[in-house]
Amino acid sequence: MTTQILITDDSALARKQLARTLPDDLDADVHFAENGNVALDVLSSQPIDIMFLDLTMPELDGYQTLEAMQEAGMTVPVVVVSGDIQPLAQQQVLERGAKDFVKKPISRERVDALIKAYLSTASASETKRSHAPTEKLSRRDIYMEVVNIAMGQAADKLARHCGVFVHMPLPQVNVFEVTELTMTIRHLAQSNTMNGVCQGFSGEGIAGEALMLISDSSITEMVKLLDYPEDGSVDNELELLVDISNILISAFLKGLGDQGALEFSQSYPALLGQHAEVDQLIAAMKGSWKRTVTIEVSYQIDGTDIKCDLLLLLLDESLPLLDAKLAYLMDEE
Repeated sequence: MTTQILITDDSALARKQLARTLPDDLDADVHFAENGNVALDVLSSQPIDIMFLDLTMPELDGYQTLEAMQEAGMTVPVVVVSGDIQPLAQQQVLERGAKDFVKKPISRERVDALIKAYLSTASASETKRSHAPTEKLSRRDIYMEVVNIAMGQAADKLARHCGVFVHMPLPQVNVFEVTELTMTIRHLAQSNTMNGVCQGFSGEGIAGEALMLISDSSITEMVKLLDYPEDGSVDNELELLVDISNILISAFLKGLGDQGALEFSQSYPALLGQHAEVDQLIAAMKGSWKRTVTIEVSYQIDGTDIKCDLLLLLLDESLPLLDAKLAYLMDEE
C-alpha cells in the first residue's frame, strides 16, 4: 500500500529537502502544503499517514494547525520539524498533540527512524517511491530558509538567557537601496526614541553589519525582567544593550555560518545611540554601501511588550560568495 505523506512548510527549500530525505525504498506519495490552512484542506480531502509540520508560517502557523487538528479530531501522526528550538516550543507542540519534535535541518537517518516509529504499515518495498511535486528554487527561497534556522538558534539563546518564550514572526529578506533601508529602520521604530547597537562582521570575503534596535519602553521592561542591580554600579541599560546584541548577533551569525561552512569574526558592539531619535541612529551608521541585502528579524518576548529588531546588512559584493557557499542547497538528486 502506498504511504501518504504531507509536508507542511512555507519554505520551498525545506519542503524539497525533507522530501529528498525520505527512504528510497518507501512506496509513498508526497503532498506539499505551504501553510496550515492548505494542510487542513489536504487532511480533510484524503487520508494522510504521517505529517511533517513547520512552526513559523503565514496565515496559520504550526501551533494553530495542531490546535485545529485537535478540535477536528484528526489523529494523523505529526512530527514537527522547525528552526525554533526553544525548550518551550518543543513542550507546546507536544501538548498540542505532536508525536515528536526535530530541529532543522533534518537528516535522512532521523527521517528513516521517524517513519519506522510512527508508520506501522510502512515497510521496505521494491516499488520506488513516488516523486514529490517538482519545485523550482530561487535565491530568496534559499536565503529565507537559512535565515529561519539561524533566527531560531538566536531565539533559543535569548529565551534561555531571559528564562522566557520568544515569538518569532516570519523573517524578511530584501535587496534595498540605502534610501529604502532608512525607511525600513524608521518603520521598525516603536517610539520616537530608540536604542541601537551595531556590530561589523566578516568571513571569507563575506562582510556586513548587524544592527539591533530596541525601544526605550522595551529596554526598561527588560532591565526589570533580568533583575539588573539598582545600586548604580553599572549603567544597566548600556550593559543590557551590549549583552542582548551579543547574544542575538553572535547566535544568528553562528547559525548562518554553520549552514555555509563559514566562520565569522565580529567587531566589538558599537553604540549608535541611547534614547535617540531614529534619524540620529541612521546618521550614526557608518556603512558606505549603496545597495544591500537586508535580513530583518523581530523577536517578541511572550507575555510582555518587549520587542527586539535585528537587521543584518550584507554588502552587495558579498552575495556571489555567499551564493557559492549555499549552492549545495540547490543540488538536485
